[in-house]
Amino acid sequence: MRALSTLLPVVGMISGSHLAEATPGSNGCTALSGRLSDAVFFRNSSIYEYESQEFWSNTELMSPGCVFRPQSSHQLAKGLESLVDANAKFAVRGGGHMGIRGSNNIDDGVLIVMSNLTAMRLSPDHSVLSLGPAHRWEDVYAFLQKYDLSAAGGRLGPVGVPGLLLAGGVNFYGNQVGWACDTVVNYEVVLADGSIVEVNKTSHPDLFWALKGGSSNFGIVTRFDVETVKSPRVWAGTHTVAAKYVDRFLAAAAKYASDIYDPKTHVVPAVVPGKELMASVILFYDSPNASFPEIFKPFTDIPAVSSTLGFKTVSEFAAETAVMVVPNINDVFVAGTVVGKNYDDLFQGIKIINTTFFDELPKLYAQIPAANISTIQLDWQPIGADWMAASAAKGGNALGLDPSKVYLCYAEVVEWIGSAYDGIVAKWVEDTTNKINNATQKAGLYDPFNYMGDSAGFQSIFPGYGEVNHHLLQTVARKYDPSGVFQTLMPGGFKVF
Repeated sequence: MRALSTLLPVVGMISGSHLAEATPGSNGCTALSGRLSDAVFFRNSSIYEYESQEFWSNTELMSPGCVFRPQSSHQLAKGLESLVDANAKFAVRGGGHMGIRGSNNIDDGVLIVMSNLTAMRLSPDHSVLSLGPAHRWEDVYAFLQKYDLSAAGGRLGPVGVPGLLLAGGVNFYGNQVGWACDTVVNYEVVLADGSIVEVNKTSHPDLFWALKGGSSNFGIVTRFDVETVKSPRVWAGTHTVAAKYVDRFLAAAAKYASDIYDPKTHVVPAVVPGKELMASVILFYDSPNASFPEIFKPFTDIPAVSSTLGFKTVSEFAAETAVMVVPNINDVFVAGTVVGKNYDDLFQGIKIINTTFFDELPKLYAQIPAANISTIQLDWQPIGADWMAASAAKGGNALGLDPSKVYLCYAEVVEWIGSAYDGIVAKWVEDTTNKINNATQKAGLYDPFNYMGDSAGFQSIFPGYGEVNHHLLQTVARKYDPSGVFQTLMPGGFKVF
């Protein structure tokens, strides 16, 4: 695995590339200001100061040479043409939620922000919602609740629309509709040559497939048209139990993952160390009038120290979960996956991950004062047969999961205060992840799939989609971006090469 900034460059790999000697971003700022001066902002402006700080995590804060805030997809296209002509580096920020330094920001180069691309409109029959990349999911749910609708989007309100949809998109309705990207019926995309294309199953179908999990390797998406979900109210909340019930809680997580027989359900089990160890599960049931479904009993039969379970709109629930998103801290997420065919496999995988993670924690506590650790968490996400069948029914995606397996994805989360500890945390999570992977490989439960939305910069993504899908993504990238603009001039993000 490699740091994000050192992922293999495409220069020299793509025939005819003219990008081998990219110039500093200041060159791009000059080119943009000469052509689109009303949308370019420099360090002495209030807009620059605002936009250059509009990120969830301190990890993402950098110092761009200028901010380009296009008013439309056509203005963005003109700006991209200017940047390519100037051979200048740039970054693109949608919601600004991916906490990887350089993923959506840049030092000295051009920071393109999507703040003014704010489309939000329903089709006449209310079946499709058109969304600009400026939005976060809390905006989407607040808009849709007026129509008794929802969407397969972020489970935490402050998560951005584009990052989630381009990564695949874990969502509350996954067992009914698949990944969030599976609900996209059309993309408006600005390509590297400045052209604007509508991308769907009949127009550029290869690119349509690639955008479903392929991230920002092919163009800049300026509008997502997504299917809506009829969901006026749900029964949902968090159910938190004491440390003495952790083993029972983990068994409940494995039980649910091994037999997800009710597609209206979604769970996010998590173990949270701190002054007092706790286990807490997000429970979601897509019903306006049914509560405590049988499938949740292994969790809800455990006595709770606190519970927020009740009927609410998805908008209200996203606002509730939003408090988990603490802004202006340093953070890292690390993804991983185990696979199994039954309860025993999945319970073994959970126990290996949990035990290894907690065995390593003292090494982190020994190097960082407790007051500087904001959050540590380990959570799981099961992806089972219903989820994958729903995905396949909508045409599939680039993620490459095998429908004969049950996937149990997990995320390690560390949030801390003080950049002095960045290097300590980075080494600790990488070492801990390697130990987890070694242990799950030894047990025959490891899978190379890393969910992009929870991944760290040192992790690889596309090899985990399988050799065939990885190669297809590279082919699509060469076709629509033959000069490698989104592999070289836009250095941030996970690259298919």
